[in-house]
Amino acid sequence: MENMQLWKVLTFALALVMVVVAAAPDETLPGCTSTCGDIKVPYPFGIGYSSTHDQQPCFLEPSFNLVCNNSNLIWGNVTVLNISVEAHHMDVMFWVARFCNDSNDNIPWMTTASFSISRSQNKFLTVGCDGYGLLNSFYDNNTYSTGCLTRCYGNDMEIDNGTCSGIGCCQVDIPPRMRDISVEAFLFSNSTRDWGMCSYSFVAKHDSYKFSTTDLQNFTYETLPLVLDWTVGDKKCSGFESNRGEYACKENSHCNDTDTDFGYRCTCDDGYEGNPYLGCTDIDECKTDNHTCISEQNCHNTEGSHICFCPDGQSGNGTKGIGCHKKDVVSKVLIGVAATIVILVVGTSSLYLIYQRKKLVKLREKYFKQNGGSILLQQLSTKENSSHMTQIFSEEELKKATNNFDESLIIGSGGFGTVFKGFLANNRTVAIKKSKIIDESQKEQFINEVVVLSQINHRNVVKLLGCCLEREVPLLVYEFVESGTLFDFLHTKRKINNETWKTRLRIAAEAAGALSYLHSAASIPIIHRDVKTANILLDNTYTAKVSDFGASRLVPLDQTEVATMVQGTFGYLDPEYLLTSQLTEKSDVYSFGVVLVELLTGEKPHSFGRPEEKRSLSNHFLSCLKEDHLFDVLQDGIVNEENQKEIIEVAILAAKCLRLNGEERPSMKEVAMELEAIRQVAKHPWISGDQNLEENQFLLHEASSSIFELGDSSSHQYTGYDTMRDCVVIALDNGR
Repeated sequence: MENMQLWKVLTFALALVMVVVAAAPDETLPGCTSTCGDIKVPYPFGIGYSSTHDQQPCFLEPSFNLVCNNSNLIWGNVTVLNISVEAHHMDVMFWVARFCNDSNDNIPWMTTASFSISRSQNKFLTVGCDGYGLLNSFYDNNTYSTGCLTRCYGNDMEIDNGTCSGIGCCQVDIPPRMRDISVEAFLFSNSTRDWGMCSYSFVAKHDSYKFSTTDLQNFTYETLPLVLDWTVGDKKCSGFESNRGEYACKENSHCNDTDTDFGYRCTCDDGYEGNPYLGCTDIDECKTDNHTCISEQNCHNTEGSHICFCPDGQSGNGTKGIGCHKKDVVSKVLIGVAATIVILVVGTSSLYLIYQRKKLVKLREKYFKQNGGSILLQQLSTKENSSHMTQIFSEEELKKATNNFDESLIIGSGGFGTVFKGFLANNRTVAIKKSKIIDESQKEQFINEVVVLSQINHRNVVKLLGCCLEREVPLLVYEFVESGTLFDFLHTKRKINNETWKTRLRIAAEAAGALSYLHSAASIPIIHRDVKTANILLDNTYTAKVSDFGASRLVPLDQTEVATMVQGTFGYLDPEYLLTSQLTEKSDVYSFGVVLVELLTGEKPHSFGRPEEKRSLSNHFLSCLKEDHLFDVLQDGIVNEENQKEIIEVAILAAKCLRLNGEERPSMKEVAMELEAIRQVAKHPWISGDQNLEENQFLLHEASSSIFELGDSSSHQYTGYDTMRDCVVIALDNGR
């Protein structure tokens, strides 16, 4: 019987111990030593390796590895006094620097790795008369120092006992990022007084040292407590939520890098406690009185929080502010009325939303038909391989792509509409154009032109991907070209050399090839009508992309010219088109000639900031060419012996494009072929034979003498309209 009772007592005691152990939160990894002497060693710190079969390290990183030596906890070359996971502090004993000009002088140092001297918990002090001290930090291959000095003159009774006021004892705050430190104490060379023959400097935890005048002659401290701030890892918290597995923060904790310059800290979430590097556990606020309820009986603990309640038969929320009280009829009536009102409001709102949604669907259908959606669907159904042609986007797709047309995504605007940068569901970046309202009578032509332009598949033409017709104003979707315009490239200050000219020549050849394609290789000839450097985009390899078809016209196959309202850009506009309103392919050739002149000179096509005879770039260029002064108008630094012939040939080609009589201008196909031929000669110099500089000069003179009359669009006014026949200006803008 006695044995049975003894067994019951032992069983109860063992169960009690297990409950106590289970209730105590884990501070170390399994199989690891949790204390050294009377000092706790919480993870991520640890002593050596675990006693489990896998012998895993007890520490998170090598810098957190400690040594327990005769109940003394050692980190590097210092003794550890305390480790706080919550505050992320580690208290250590650090030496005092002493300078008495004898063999016992010392310069203490400490390697801190990623730890730093705590600014909020320490001060740097120097004790002595006629002395000064330095705190040095060796960080990022540089040395940083701070310090203070103290000098005593006259009666040493003037020194305040018990206060480090600056005389006899000085102190300064710790600067940020003080790592891998050393401390030095010094004496001024003319120090003679007995109580001024030694100087002591040290970093000390707040309130761990109190100055006494007796310390001037007999400083008894060899070490004093110092506090280190510690962090883990080398990441920042910006990627914590998306990559939790790469961080040391465990369950119910979060990453915190406030006021840290290296690494991060882990902190338990609100309502949780414990070691965040091992996992935080729920706090039972109801048991700890850390709750807002009127009593523990009115408190119910939840995961990470708690709720207050009132017993059956009482109303209120059970909090200390409101409490609980008996229910009454008035309250029930008020609750009933309030519930009825809520139901009516919710019901009415739901019906209204359903009505609005149906109304919106009908409105979108109306706009789709009004903008020619049915015609577009019919045309697409008759085209082969329609997967490579126009895609019809829904309004919701493009709203999502532009974050509901956020103004911060606007990348361009002009007379034909506004362009937004957008991101489709397949992660493709596009340019989305909000066009101007089109006349319903012109919708069939609008759709025809959208279909034709969407079929253009040329590497040097910005591609139209599709459109959205569910709005009163149609939306157009283009490929996105990211590196700006040729205008920006030319007029941004940069070094000019032969490589610059080669790039310009290639861009000119590519743009000419694209315009030639539009004029002659497309299914229906297309006249751009607004050729200029601002409408030639460049991708990240400086490949040209002709854009901005907002003013473009399709030319019927049986016609060579179209009567239109005059449109274009000042300085690039064809004078013949300006006078006659008859648009031909040669109008694009003239504008491209201005682009070539811009490439040669680096100047803008028209500027009121230049002298009157130079305001029109094309007039000035032709004048210089005619007078054999071509090299006077070229951009500084662009001409050299290697490229002189190419530049002369391009200048002659530009002059041909700028002829007033459109019939005398070359076609874009001829321009493209000649530019490509010039490029090939540049790549293979032997093609050009043995033509020398004198022959180049003769060629230039002959060409200049054949230039007839000067003239360009800058010298004319174009404010009138013509007798437009079936004119439609479609809003198909650029893909920037």
